[in-house]
Parts: sequence; C-alpha cells; structure tokens
Amino acid sequence: MQNNVKITTDSASDLNELFKTRDIGEFPLYVMLGDDQYLDDVDIDPLKIFDHYDKTHTLPKTAARSIEDFYEFFKTFTDNGLSVVHIAISSQISATYDHASQAAARLKNVYVVDGRSLSSGTGLLALAAADMRDSGLDAKHIAATLEARKKEVQASFMINTLEFLYKGGRCSGLSAFFGKAFSIKPTLQLLDGNITVARKFLGNFNKNIIKYVDYTLEKYDRPDMTRVFITHTHADKTAVDAVRNKLISFGFAPDNIIETIAGSTITSHCGKSTLGILYINDGNKK
Repeated sequence: MQNNVKITTDSASDLNELFKTRDIGEFPLYVMLGDDQYLDDVDIDPLKIFDHYDKTHTLPKTAARSIEDFYEFFKTFTDNGLSVVHIAISSQISATYDHASQAAARLKNVYVVDGRSLSSGTGLLALAAADMRDSGLDAKHIAATLEARKKEVQASFMINTLEFLYKGGRCSGLSAFFGKAFSIKPTLQLLDGNITVARKFLGNFNKNIIKYVDYTLEKYDRPDMTRVFITHTHADKTAVDAVRNKLISFGFAPDNIIETIAGSTITSHCGKSTLGILYINDGNKK
C-alpha cells in the first residue's frame, strides 16, 4: 500500500538505484572542482573527482543547496497534494538541514528530519521511512518515528587514506596522528551528528577491515536485521567480499546486505577505498 507521502533525502544518502526502486526523491548537493560547479549524482561521479585530484592535488569542495532550491523541490510534491518527509544529512556537518527546514516552514505538510548521520546512515532512515509509507502511515507519524530511531543509526567507516579528510578539516581528531604513520587506518564514527575517531588500526587496509567489522558488531550488537549497508568509495572487491561474508556469518540474510558506492559528496571528503558497514542498532540480536 502506498499513500500520499513522498519520502525525499539528499544525494549524500548514497542510495544508488534505491532512490528509484523505492520511490525516494533525491535532492542533489553541489560539488565543486576548481571553478566548476556540479550536481552530485547528476553531472559528476567519484571517478571524475579522483582524476581531478590526481592532476591538480587540490580537493573538491561541497556545498548545500539554497533555501529557495529546497522550496522549489518540496513544492513540486506539495502542489500535487503530497506530504513530504525529508531526511537531511547531519546538521553538524552541513547546512542542508537548516536550509531545508527554512524552506519547509513556507509550505504545509513538509517534515524535515535531521538525520544526524551521513551517507547510507541517512539512507537507512530514508528506507525505513519508505517502509512506513508503503504500509500506509502518514507523514507526521513517519517523521516522529524517524526522530526516535535516528539516534540508533550505527554509521562508521574505515579510511584507507587520510589526505582528503585531514586536508578538508572535517575531522579534527585526525590531526593528532596525521603524518606520524601513513599505515594508520582510522575508524570514523558518527556520534550525535559529529565525525569522531573511534579506533585506529595499524597496517594493511584489507587485513584490518574484518577487525573493524568485528569491533563494530561487538560494540553495536543489536542490529535491525532488516538491512545492512556496505558502503564504499571504490574499495577493493576482495575487501568488500570479505565484509559481506562476515556479515552473513553474523546472521544477516544475503538479500538484506546492500552494497552501495558512495557518491561524489561523500567521496569528496573521504577519498578512495573508504569502506563502512551501517545499520540501525535497535533490533534484538546480541
């Protein structure tokens, strides 16, 4: 069953084909390469970012869309009699939540949720919202449920290269050890909407990725088994397959493991070969 609710979220939710297959409206954010401005997942992809960095050694930049852009986006749905639930990436990281909220205040029946996460951590909330929409719940109920569940989103990543995050200033905790050992592979965790360094592993990325998964599943041991994401920025297939097998051995059904490639917004800050597992940690498994 589907009702008159439209679920939307930022392109940085990294849902790939799920934007279309689950009927979730994608709102692309800005990515800048030098003086050129692009729309994430519209006219730029991560491979273009890697090429730009290799040639120029300058980082891409990202930016939120304007209040007016959000207003026009939401209005396309409300003009057709739809209510909107929009899940924004963390307000601690981006101005998107603030801009979306100001736009929503000019319209009726638009609910904006601060996802307090990023990438498919936000995508998990969007998919949960789509599940509720399809079961017939109204927008107000969906938004209230997301507000209650968002604090349980487990979003973390292991970083293969520190350059993008450190130079971009998105994680001040990296400054304590950046440059001391390039073999350090930090695990970054979203906590209360902020990026923090959760744990540091030493050595080869592929050899440590299972240690990261074990650490995460042990610490956050009550996953909602409905779905888990493996989200990465063009990581090695061997690492991705090893993580998938580990999640299956933990108890996730193969069909509930979703692999997504992070888009240009997330890639701009994480660099190549970042990999994370993400799930909502409010289930019953221990």
